[in-house]
Amino acid sequence: MVTWRRGQSGRFRPFGFAGSWLPFALLLLFLAPSAFFLLYFDRPSLRGPDPGGIDSLNGHSQKVVDWRERMILQHLKSLFSKEVFDVVATSMDDLDPLSVDNFRKNNLSASWTWAGSEGSLDADVISGPRKADYVERVGSKSSGAYPSDEHSQFVDTPAKLARRQLREKRRQKRAADLVQQDDDAIVKLENAAIERSKSVDSAVLGKYSIWRKENENENPDTTVRFMRDQMIMARVYLTLAKMKDKLELYQELQSRLKESQRALGEATADADLHNSASVKMKAMGQVLSKAREQLYDCKLVTGKLRAILQTADEQVRSLKRQSTFLSQLAAKTIPNVIHCLSMRLTIEYYLLPPEKRKFPRSENLENRDLYHYALFSDNVLAASVVVNSTVTNAKDPSKHVFHLVTDKLNFGAMNMWFLLNPPGKATIHVENVDEFKWLNSSYCPVLRQLESAAMKEYYFKSDHSTTLSAGSSNLKYRNPKYLSMLNHLRFYLPQVYPKLDKILFLDDDIVVQKDLTGLWVVNLHGKVNGAVETCGESFHRFDKYLNFSNPHIARNFNPNACGWAYGMNMFDLKEWKKKDITGIYHKWQNLNEDRLLWKLGTLPPGLITFYGLTHPLEKSWHVLGLGYNPSIDRTEIENAAVIHYNGNMKPWLELAMTKYKLYWSKYIKYDHPYFRTCHLGE
Repeated sequence: MVTWRRGQSGRFRPFGFAGSWLPFALLLLFLAPSAFFLLYFDRPSLRGPDPGGIDSLNGHSQKVVDWRERMILQHLKSLFSKEVFDVVATSMDDLDPLSVDNFRKNNLSASWTWAGSEGSLDADVISGPRKADYVERVGSKSSGAYPSDEHSQFVDTPAKLARRQLREKRRQKRAADLVQQDDDAIVKLENAAIERSKSVDSAVLGKYSIWRKENENENPDTTVRFMRDQMIMARVYLTLAKMKDKLELYQELQSRLKESQRALGEATADADLHNSASVKMKAMGQVLSKAREQLYDCKLVTGKLRAILQTADEQVRSLKRQSTFLSQLAAKTIPNVIHCLSMRLTIEYYLLPPEKRKFPRSENLENRDLYHYALFSDNVLAASVVVNSTVTNAKDPSKHVFHLVTDKLNFGAMNMWFLLNPPGKATIHVENVDEFKWLNSSYCPVLRQLESAAMKEYYFKSDHSTTLSAGSSNLKYRNPKYLSMLNHLRFYLPQVYPKLDKILFLDDDIVVQKDLTGLWVVNLHGKVNGAVETCGESFHRFDKYLNFSNPHIARNFNPNACGWAYGMNMFDLKEWKKKDITGIYHKWQNLNEDRLLWKLGTLPPGLITFYGLTHPLEKSWHVLGLGYNPSIDRTEIENAAVIHYNGNMKPWLELAMTKYKLYWSKYIKYDHPYFRTCHLGE
């Protein structure tokens, strides 16, 4: 293989092949035979006598050959050194003259010569008959008959010149068109930007600059924002003053910054500012102008502002985490007014004699011809809204039976409320989950897991952060409701109500707006669960709730299967028993001992347990999202039979969305004596 390197003279020289030039010359002959044969054969010493007087009769042809020689040599002399051509010339001497003549007749199209000042062949190097020929040709060309190598030009005809001028005009026209297109595009972009800026509400964003006094738009907080900007620039110049040892300016900036902070205080609007704010703002402007004259450096100022922005961004993220933590914490607490209500009702209940603690119409509790509801809750106020809204919108309240189950702490309050406020002609019954003796850790896997040391470690010790921002991680999985069997009792409906064939399960954060009796005639087509599906194009599907990296999940379920909602579910208890739904639930709950199939909660095991056994109900039966989604259509809400406040913003909390709260609060009688005593609604 031949490689090239640049010598001291600037030419590229071949090296390799153990220092032999002959193979390289043969390779050049192989790659470019025409060029080298032209270089060698077109010399008069090899051509011999001019047969037919060609050189004398066709002078123009000779000129064409000469300028071709010059053009080729201009390119070749920058590529090959004099030594290369010496080797080529020596190699050509050994060729058979007959072969040379035949090649020349067939391939010769132009004459080559090596001429020029720097890099030309020295006549002393060429020996034999070629030396005289070389001297003769170089001498004749240097006499002025032809242009020198350095300024060789084409001999153009008028037609060629005209074509070249035409091509140049076309190129210029294309260039002008491209420039015009760029100008038009810039104008369009500018016009689009202007139109876009017109659509921005300047009353919200404001237009102000800390370097000028006049503002185009006066907003209620213009001065406040101006002072905040001044304080940001003061912090920037504080750093620069300290960096450049401007101690006097540093102290002045620091003093003005403290004054502005005191003047601004907690103000959010100009009306909140103290009268001295304008004086402080003017003084700060003066010191900022002085700092700008002495310290302004675009690179340093930009870097400091970027650092301030990054710090502010980190603070925003931290505050968001704290907000998430606090909102989840607020969603899991009971407001004081509800706690007050529960305590007062509990005291009143246990002061009643036993014979007055019973509800009427207890014979309806096992009547299969009536409409039965299951409601499991520890919130007296929420349960009252569910029952009241259902009875209010029922066509025949006497056919509705409510089965309430609560915990031991709220059992007395729940009984006392409905004894004092009976649901019209409807039947109601309250039970204590702690009295279900069959519900124990030997029968119920989730209860055994909740009592395990590992679960206690998970809830009460491990991964508990000392900061609010860090504590928001996975907080929802540590919701106290997951520790309550009220949340898991929905998987034991046939055991709780063995005499019933169908039951409608309701969450305590729903409001009933229409008569629900039509649900008992819906054909479930042999399915166990009737529920509204919640999946869209890419969300609320099985892969959102289950761990499909686990082989147990991956083998048995479709990740794109549609999810459905707990909150209003029609359960066929006959089919439940036939298909042993509770047994299926126990199987999967045992497999999830280490929480590797899903996190905590009841929806993931519900999706697994009722997989392939859920009949989709028409969506207007159950509209969800009022506890987290602010953009639900009002018409959709008002046309729904049941609305569900699933999410953190429960209607009984202060963080509830105001526009949705009215649908819930209209079923509360705020003039009730117990409500007034506990200041409910204030």
